[in-house]
Amino acid sequence: MSRTDHLVPPTRRSRLRELWTYFGPAFVASVAYIDPGNFGANIVGGAQHGYTLLWVLLWSNLMAILVQYLSAKLGIATGLSLPANCRAHFSRPVVLLLWIAAEISAVATDLAEFLGAALGAYLLCGPLLLAHGIGRTAVMLVAALLTTVAVFVLLALNQRGFRHFEGVIIGFVSLIGICYGVEIFLVHPNWHLALHDTLVPQLHRNTVYLAVTMLGATVMPHVIYLHSALMQPRMQAFVDRSISANPARLASFRHRYLRFETIDILVAMNGAWFINGAMLMLAAAAFLHRPGLNPDTILEDAHATLGPLLGGLAALAFAVALLCSGLSSSTIGVLAGQVIIEGFLEVKFPVYLRRAITVVPAVVVIALGLSPVKILLLSQAVLSFGIPFALVPLLLLTGRFGVMKEFVNRRSTAVAGWTVAGLIIALNVLLLWQTFAG
Repeated sequence: MSRTDHLVPPTRRSRLRELWTYFGPAFVASVAYIDPGNFGANIVGGAQHGYTLLWVLLWSNLMAILVQYLSAKLGIATGLSLPANCRAHFSRPVVLLLWIAAEISAVATDLAEFLGAALGAYLLCGPLLLAHGIGRTAVMLVAALLTTVAVFVLLALNQRGFRHFEGVIIGFVSLIGICYGVEIFLVHPNWHLALHDTLVPQLHRNTVYLAVTMLGATVMPHVIYLHSALMQPRMQAFVDRSISANPARLASFRHRYLRFETIDILVAMNGAWFINGAMLMLAAAAFLHRPGLNPDTILEDAHATLGPLLGGLAALAFAVALLCSGLSSSTIGVLAGQVIIEGFLEVKFPVYLRRAITVVPAVVVIALGLSPVKILLLSQAVLSFGIPFALVPLLLLTGRFGVMKEFVNRRSTAVAGWTVAGLIIALNVLLLWQTFAG
């Protein structure tokens, strides 16, 4: 063995270790793609239309990969979040308009994710409390209280260091994936039909609303703002470690960082796509044309049906996945809200106060006894309308050489980005036309 051959394995191991140090931001962002809104949209879509809307998940995932790549690239190239870049490069009226749209999206996100976490806790602990004579609304409020405490703990963990927080989030995502792997193993879906409907787009009049909600639940506007901010801790850590502010070293680091983050994005986003597809396939195989499923309570009905149909393990996995999804995505929603208000308005806003404020709408919904699933679907449709307010500024900024320098979008990237924006806007217009004209 030559001296050179002896050195190859350590070099490969060192590269893998370096790659691992960059893993995390895209997984944090991917939580928004498997949040309770996705549960609601995917379960309803599969239960009502079978595998027909699997193609929406595929195309939404491809869009999400591109959008998250652009957001990460902006954060790496400029050292600023998307909201901060908007404040620096757009006029004050435009910044205020974008901030209002972002806040509406953030509120819709927080509502959906908090409701989902509370519903997951309710599915796990509710039967025991209901058996002791406590009403459903009271049990949901108790679940909401427990969820609030858990989210505060996660936020406190993030304050201690981004690596610890990212590790917990990766653990949540992995657990959700394992739960749905178990579900797919138990339900035995029609793989041939699923593959066909994934590759062959079909859009009917009665599926437009669900397609838009699934798109809104996948290409989430608040996480477009967040991902650019998630790049900053590692950027700052490199600057702090550097002995000199050598522009060449910083440029080299940024290029390497973007390469590793691209891998991070591909792994995390495709993992989220697998989970979303598994949700819809579970509903298509287990609940299509099944009597007794109420669209207003379909998540609870799905949980109740899975036990007798596939066994207690399936019902437990469903509830655990929903709870993990709600807790992690609710935490991410709060962080995104903080990035939005601090970036657009340049004000410091305590993250714990943000969480306390965003709890109020969800508690009101629970106290009034409104349908969590209806609220989840409505929130995802609102998010779809909020996507252009995040995506268009992102495309404008990443297309400016004065902002991005050597990281400016290539022509092919720009064409793909504007095509995605055009498709999303067209779907939203189609939904409006169908709603008011039909």
